[in-house]
Amino acid sequence: MKIVIDGMGGDFAPEEIVKGAIAAAPEIKETIVILGPEELIRKTLEDNNWKGGNIEIADAREVISNDESPAMAVKKKKDSTIVRGMGMIRSGEADVFISGGSTGALLSAGLINLGRIRGIKRPAIAAWFPRCGREGSTLLLDCGANVESKPEYIFQSGIMGSIFVKGITGNEAPVVRLLNVGAEDEKGDDLHKEAFKMLKSSDINFQGNVEARDIVFGETDVVVTDGFSGNVFLKSSEGMSLAITGLLKQKLSESLFAKVGAAFAQSKLRELKKTFGYEDAGGAPILGLKGAVLKIHGNSKETEVYYAIHRAIDYVSNDITGMIEETILKYEQAKKEHSLSGRIAEAISNASESWRRRPEADKTRDDQSEEDPYAVFMKVDEAEKEEGQ
Repeated sequence: MKIVIDGMGGDFAPEEIVKGAIAAAPEIKETIVILGPEELIRKTLEDNNWKGGNIEIADAREVISNDESPAMAVKKKKDSTIVRGMGMIRSGEADVFISGGSTGALLSAGLINLGRIRGIKRPAIAAWFPRCGREGSTLLLDCGANVESKPEYIFQSGIMGSIFVKGITGNEAPVVRLLNVGAEDEKGDDLHKEAFKMLKSSDINFQGNVEARDIVFGETDVVVTDGFSGNVFLKSSEGMSLAITGLLKQKLSESLFAKVGAAFAQSKLRELKKTFGYEDAGGAPILGLKGAVLKIHGNSKETEVYYAIHRAIDYVSNDITGMIEETILKYEQAKKEHSLSGRIAEAISNASESWRRRPEADKTRDDQSEEDPYAVFMKVDEAEKEEGQ
C-alpha cells in the first residue's frame, strides 16, 4: 500500500508534514510518498535525521493556495501537489491521498481528476465530533461539500457515513440520525422531511432526528445533514470550544489561588483538552469519490499527520470505497426496478381504462388490433426499452 501525502498542504508545511510522516513510518509496513519540490522535501527529511526506507518523494513543483479559484487552479496547475495526488490515486500508483491544502481545490480535483463513485450524486465531507462522557466520536456529514442540497444527497450521505463508521470502528449497526430543529419525526423544512422519509425507508440503522445540542452527548454514531447546516454547526462548535478554553485559561491565571488550583488540576485539564481536540481524529474523509481521500486541518502539525496516516491505512484496508460503491449500486438498482414497475403499472392502468371507456359495441368487434387490451404488453416493452437506454 502507498500513502500519498501533500507535503506542501497546510500552514506548517513541509516541516510538520515531514515530521508526521517520520513519526508514523517506523510503525507501519506501508510506503509513504510525500509530494512537493523534491529538493525541499529531501532537505527537510535530512534535517530531521530520517534514515529509514519507507518514505519516498514525488516531485511536484506547484501549490494551490486558499485564495485561488479552486476549479481554475486545478485546471491550470497540472503539476500542483493536489492534482498530482489525485492523479496518482486514479492511475493506481497510490491507494490514498492526504492533504491539508485548499478544501475547494481538493473537491474540485476530486471531481475533475478522480471522479465520483457510480451512482453518487455529490461527494460529502465527513468529520469526527467529540463526545462528552462516552467513548469514541460521532461522524458528522456533510460538513460543507454541498451548500445547496437535495434530499437524495442527504440520503446518500447517510448511507456513506454508516458504511465508513462500520468499516473504521467495527460497529456493525451504527446509529444514524438526521440533524434537525426538533427530535420529532414531522419536524423540519421540506428538504429535511423528504430526506427523513428516504432514510427511514433504507436498511441502515436510522433512528430519526437529533437536535444539535444532543450531538455532543453521543446520542448517535452518525449525524447526517446538508452541507450548509453541517458546516455552520461544526464551526460554531469549534468557536465555542476555543472561547471556553480561552476563558478557562484566563480565569485560572487571575490569582495565586487560581494558579495553584490549576496546577493541581493540570492532568484533568489535559484530558479535557484532548476530548475536544482534533489532533487524533485522523482527518476528514471526502466520501463518494473513486478513491480514498483524507482532508486534514490546514494548521495540522506532526501529531495530526501521524494519526491521519494510521487512519488512511484503515480506510484502504477496509475497502470503504468499494463498500460504498456496492451499496449505492444496490440502491440504484432497486430504484430502477421500482421506477420500471411503476411505469408498467401505469401502462396497464391506462390501457385498461381505455378499454373500459370504449363503447360496448366496439368491445365485441373481432377486429381489435388498435385498441386490443393485449396491446398493453407493447407499452410494457416500450417502458423497458426506455428504462434500459
